[in-house]
Amino acid sequence: MTREQRIKAALKLEEVDRVPVSAWMHLSEHDQDPVSLAEATVEFIEKYDFDFVKMMPFGTYSVQDWGAKLTIYCDKYKEPIVAEPGIKVPEDYLKLDVLQANHGTWGKQLQFTHELSKRIRKDTPYVQTIFSPFSTLRKLAGPKLLEDVKNHPEKVHTALEVITETTINFVKAHLDTGVHGFFLATQNATPDVMTQEDFRAFGIDYDLQVMKAYQDETYFNIIHLHGDNVYFELVDKEYPVSCINWHDRHTSPSLAEARKISNKCFLGGIQEVPYFVGNVLHYDSILATKNAEEILAHAKEALHSIGDRGLILGPGCVADPKTPEENLHALRQAVNR
Repeated sequence: MTREQRIKAALKLEEVDRVPVSAWMHLSEHDQDPVSLAEATVEFIEKYDFDFVKMMPFGTYSVQDWGAKLTIYCDKYKEPIVAEPGIKVPEDYLKLDVLQANHGTWGKQLQFTHELSKRIRKDTPYVQTIFSPFSTLRKLAGPKLLEDVKNHPEKVHTALEVITETTINFVKAHLDTGVHGFFLATQNATPDVMTQEDFRAFGIDYDLQVMKAYQDETYFNIIHLHGDNVYFELVDKEYPVSCINWHDRHTSPSLAEARKISNKCFLGGIQEVPYFVGNVLHYDSILATKNAEEILAHAKEALHSIGDRGLILGPGCVADPKTPEENLHALRQAVNR
């Protein structure tokens, strides 16, 4: 099977010649230049013979154009961070303007997609990373957003409407680039952040507006649930996606438990749990801390827990950039017959 055939079969829970596999990590030494990032992405995928590309624009790309000040290191092991939020007082929620897809930092990520499309092997699916509007707003406003949801809900909704329209513009501009889908990351689908009622009002409603722009246009659409105790069943029911990615080796449900709930394809099986201390990203990483033999065993355990159908083997979230090359090779070898 080709890479694309293998992914399409997994998404339909059909038989595959082997389980598809991939991994992704921040390429922070390249991610300020779309051409360099595209070249580094292709090199990474081909080096390990992975089956698809989860594109890795830097995680704060969606907030810089609305006034968030970033610290950018261009260092392999130091991701850009928000040094100063773009929203400081409640009135700032009302000052955001709808942006076009080719504007500023958003435009650089669109250029990244165009550059990748020129270089990627033709049978390799690639998906662009986008963030739920609430996740973008949380990066833009910082922790105070959760209080503002309670105290200034209408202002928060106004900002979410602008971010949603901007994200839709970004998505629509991608549809003629050859992109095969979108990896929509939400960091608020958990009671640790918000109640189900608030998640519906401030999360799901806006996420579905974004997804409507691409759900019938692309086939490889993933929802990423970041955090512990995620609203898995709710998201499985409400979100029109072909694939779900979450920290399955760190929080419930496990892959086996999830299969009793959902007939969607799962992307996961490898424990990678990034977390923030302040604004700095840290990792609870199997890939970075174990040896190749242990990676093989860890991956095989995941494969045996769910079987060959409806699984794409990969990390539960972004992998630690300190991962040794031999461990990534071991991850790929784990799916060999």
